Amino acid sequence: MTQKIIKYIWITFTVGLAGFILFIWAVSGNFLGLFGELPDFKALENPQSEQASELYSADGVLLGNYFRENRSPVTYNDLSPNLVHALIATEDVRFEKHSGIDFQSMGRVLFKSLILRQSAGGGSTLSQQTAKNLFKLRTQESQGLLSKIPGLKMLIIKTKEWIVATRLEKSYTKNEILTLYLNTSEFGSNAYGIKTAAKTFFKKETNNLNIQESATLVGLFKAPSYYSPVYNPENSLRRRNTVLGQMEKYEYLTKAEYDSISKLPVELDYRVDNQNQGSATYFREIIKADLIKWTKENLKSDGSTYDLFGDGLKIYTTIDSRMQRHAEESVDEHMRELQKKFEKEIGNRDPWIDNTGKVIPNFLETAVKRTETYRLLVNRYGQNSDSIQIKLNEKKKMRVFSWNRSEIDTLMSTMDSLRHYKKHLQAGFVSMDPENGHIKAWVGGINHKHFKYDHVKQGKRQPGSTFKPFVYAAAIENGYSPCYTVMDQPVQVNIPGQPAWSPKNADGKFSYTNMTIRRAMAQSVNSVTAYMMKKLSPKVVVETAHRLGITSDLEEVPALALGTSDVTIFEMVGAFGTFVNKGEHIVPFYIDRIEDKNGNVLQQFTPRKKPAMSEEHAYLMLYMLRGGFEETRGTSQGVSRDIRDNGNELGGKTGTTQNASDGWYMGVSKDLVSGVWVGGDDRAIHFRSWISGQGGQTARPIWVKYMAKVYADPALNITKGPFPRPERPLSIEINCDQYEMESNQFSDFDFDPKKNDF
Repeated sequence: MTQKIIKYIWITFTVGLAGFILFIWAVSGNFLGLFGELPDFKALENPQSEQASELYSADGVLLGNYFRENRSPVTYNDLSPNLVHALIATEDVRFEKHSGIDFQSMGRVLFKSLILRQSAGGGSTLSQQTAKNLFKLRTQESQGLLSKIPGLKMLIIKTKEWIVATRLEKSYTKNEILTLYLNTSEFGSNAYGIKTAAKTFFKKETNNLNIQESATLVGLFKAPSYYSPVYNPENSLRRRNTVLGQMEKYEYLTKAEYDSISKLPVELDYRVDNQNQGSATYFREIIKADLIKWTKENLKSDGSTYDLFGDGLKIYTTIDSRMQRHAEESVDEHMRELQKKFEKEIGNRDPWIDNTGKVIPNFLETAVKRTETYRLLVNRYGQNSDSIQIKLNEKKKMRVFSWNRSEIDTLMSTMDSLRHYKKHLQAGFVSMDPENGHIKAWVGGINHKHFKYDHVKQGKRQPGSTFKPFVYAAAIENGYSPCYTVMDQPVQVNIPGQPAWSPKNADGKFSYTNMTIRRAMAQSVNSVTAYMMKKLSPKVVVETAHRLGITSDLEEVPALALGTSDVTIFEMVGAFGTFVNKGEHIVPFYIDRIEDKNGNVLQQFTPRKKPAMSEEHAYLMLYMLRGGFEETRGTSQGVSRDIRDNGNELGGKTGTTQNASDGWYMGVSKDLVSGVWVGGDDRAIHFRSWISGQGGQTARPIWVKYMAKVYADPALNITKGPFPRPERPLSIEINCDQYEMESNQFSDFDFDPKKNDF
């Protein structure tokens, strides 16, 4: 009888073992499509997981990521030993002893679960969990026909994980598997992979994580949301100490270390990566469109297109993170104070006014129709439904922008918030190295989270008097010297079929004195610019501006001399850079190179150059632009001497449009060309006083602050000094001292340098 029992046991065991082997074989080969596909050997050798593409500054600082899953990989050498110890002690203490499947742990789980009816934890090894992370073996796409059977489905899934885990063990070292697991795991808070998690929760690199930080992150593997140190801090603390307990149990910590560390609170330096935070937020959005276009136009070796949000591309830009910081600080510091002045001047009145100074009726009612909220309401209720107005005026909780506290929680309707936002002045700033066209700093607005519109490249506005240098550039090219004199008197230009054009000066007066065109540009005298436009013709000026780098359409009319056609700061900086770059125009650019995730260069970008004017003429235009600083009553005379001393040569031009809707400043040095615009989102939004809204008050201070910060930063190697003179001697004399006028010639000219920058 005993022999029969033993025989049956052996038969059962043999049949069971054979059946199990057959089952493994069937699952491994997806017999008759019953079990679902397993990853092939190529996929095992090159496991793919989505990786965030990374955007870097020229000085190697990570500016931001583009991702669906925010993940950036690390190597084993990048991992803190504390992290490795916490992971092994908690998730797979026998990791170094098994080959992908830990039969001892499986036996423990089965015994406690089936016999003792106790919770025994998971029996999955790190290799199995890595397989699950990498190949999504539990998704619908990986299932076969038998997967529809509930009990059998989980057995098939676990079998697949066992098979893939053993294959991973054959293809990778233990250190590589452990790193793969950390790189592919989710930690919550939009953090995928250990590098992003360390940065998100502790603002640290993975090799700098201490014991308690490592334990906190490892604790998230059990349930990222439930044990989140942000949303469930008590749970997180409890779970962290459980991990510390495991580290003590397996002798990675002493009892004293455990007792000490377990009493510490969970201290975070928490920040979730998103496109509204960090450096160069507007730039990151603008360049994203260029990068998406690039991925569609460039193919991989297998013929597929690149994926900006999953292929782990590395994009190196021309932005300098330090100069970007100086630019952002300069915009923030000035606009914060300017907004106070703006609110003080407008008081309780609305700032959207017409040419007579009266508030524009139904301004907000018209503006709201251009919003996405309004379009969604029309789609929901119909064009003329009363429900639209009800919803637009329905108050709800929202968080709005405030200079005082960055954001405030309040109760507002859509119309209330629109009124709130429309009362804020906006700004745009960009700075470029004229020698190579590299954009070094880019600030598209005052706050990217609340004001998405970029005022550097997207926004086009009238440049006002900052356009005048193109008129004088055309004059210089047509044989006029900077010392050529013109009388400041009324100029009338007859236009067929239209009223004659006769512009006034900024203060409405004429001095009736002769002045050099250098002084006229320095003082921004409209009558002299109009006179030169009349002599040259709008056609010649338009051709000159386009050749120098303006790409927008320009209307060939006399009033163009005063900057009536819309342009961007981006193209203005490129055009002014032509003067500094010895007459060679370089199209401003901001992408240096793109690499794949392995560091292979996919494309190296080079600047597009073309000769635009002679070196001598370019230098003469620098001499003209220097006039704003050097000529009597020049519109840059108010610039502080801390950036003008030590023989430093600077050039600049202010600009203010009609009713002070737009304030501009273009500033040049031997190393940098920068442009600033300040104004309202709508042209009707502006200071009531033209004096308050002129470019010398609204835009120029940003440039001054920026240059002061740049010069004070020794790491940048941006130095003061003169503009390089052409190698060949100049063909004309440019010392206009003999043409300078005595101050008493202006006795009848009520001049205020703070007011004269139209």
